[in-house]
Amino acid sequence: MEPAARPAVVIDNGTGYSKLGFSGNSEPSFTIPTVVAVNESFLDQSETCSSANWIAQYNAGVMADLDFFIGDEALSHFRSSGLYSLKKPIHHGQVDDWDTMERYWQQCIFNYLRCNPEEHYFLLTDSPVSTPESRECTGEIMFETFNVPGLYISVQSVLSLSAGYAFLKSLSDENSDSMSDMTGVVVDIGDGAPHVVPVVNGYVIGSSIKSFPFSGSDVTQFVLQLLQERGELIPPEDSLDIARKVKEMYCYTSSDIVKEFKKHDKNPDKYVKQWSSIKPKTGVPYTIDIGYERFLGPEIFFHPEIYSADFSTPLPELIDSCVQSAPIDTRRALYKNIVLSGGTTMFKDFHKRLQNDIKKIVDDRVAATNARHHVEVKPVEVNVVTHPIQSYAVWFGGSVAASNPEFYESCHTKEEYEEHGASICRTSTVFKGMY
Repeated sequence: MEPAARPAVVIDNGTGYSKLGFSGNSEPSFTIPTVVAVNESFLDQSETCSSANWIAQYNAGVMADLDFFIGDEALSHFRSSGLYSLKKPIHHGQVDDWDTMERYWQQCIFNYLRCNPEEHYFLLTDSPVSTPESRECTGEIMFETFNVPGLYISVQSVLSLSAGYAFLKSLSDENSDSMSDMTGVVVDIGDGAPHVVPVVNGYVIGSSIKSFPFSGSDVTQFVLQLLQERGELIPPEDSLDIARKVKEMYCYTSSDIVKEFKKHDKNPDKYVKQWSSIKPKTGVPYTIDIGYERFLGPEIFFHPEIYSADFSTPLPELIDSCVQSAPIDTRRALYKNIVLSGGTTMFKDFHKRLQNDIKKIVDDRVAATNARHHVEVKPVEVNVVTHPIQSYAVWFGGSVAASNPEFYESCHTKEEYEEHGASICRTSTVFKGMY
């Protein structure tokens, strides 16, 4: 069977988690942490062996290449054994350790997806601020190491927008042109490197991209900090994992932080939750109370100064600034389609708070313009799009794109790579089938 007749492999590598699966599916087959556990003892042995004992040196090097784990298995081996160290190939949304990234892809393809890479086209995702050189490295590994027949590297923000449209189409009987107009602002907040990215007709406006310094991992750290400051006794070896679970299970976005404090103080029994577990080292059970942390965690996106004095621009203002820096004839369309992506945008009522705050900023500007120039400017529609697949929107967008026949025509092929080199991977065309 020809590779183009098989479903494409879709891999979305994020700072915290990676999503793996095949095109045409509605959700990824696997969602695993983007970490690798390597056995340092073999690496040390390889380095300390004398050059004369080349056989021992070679064997140690081979074992170092073989003895590693990824995802949850990596975390498990790291916790249970002192032989393994953890490596994260991606920081702030960009690959900075290509050897580890290659190992990670190897396990993803052979141990998780269990497919022959020579028989499938591949769609990989990339950060909107990634460099052309980074895409070249990706192409080299895919074509040289895994010998893939075809590769498409897509910007994550475009796929998020595509996922939003695909989801809306599934709920709508209409097939209007506006549904396929790939214009909007993507607010992508995962475990690392949140970005606000304007997309017009499927193309990213690079000069208008805005970065927000705090991500889901910062919410986790802030929740942990608040619990510790309040005197909750959390086992140090389990602290980050507990804070992450508290964040995912109990945190929500308040509409007014002052009113929320008053509600908690007035009726603590209703709002305070309890977390019970067992200390991993001693086996002793313990319980902690979760109070203000429930709404203060997500509040760093609206009042970032409560977490760090180094940054004070709220996320709604950053989104407004992003739109205002885009071409003037695209701004109304951008405000009308603000799409959320990433697991950190899944907090309860997050989209409502974001929409209300952006709407207030925009309405105040319109009112000021009307008063200053004595004109009647048409109100600006602000719409924040939310859907159940936000946590894996990028992957789903890739699945939709790669299931279209035009995808295979838009891929860079092995033959093109051999003829022109890795530079062909610097750009990928946007095709109609993406939306």
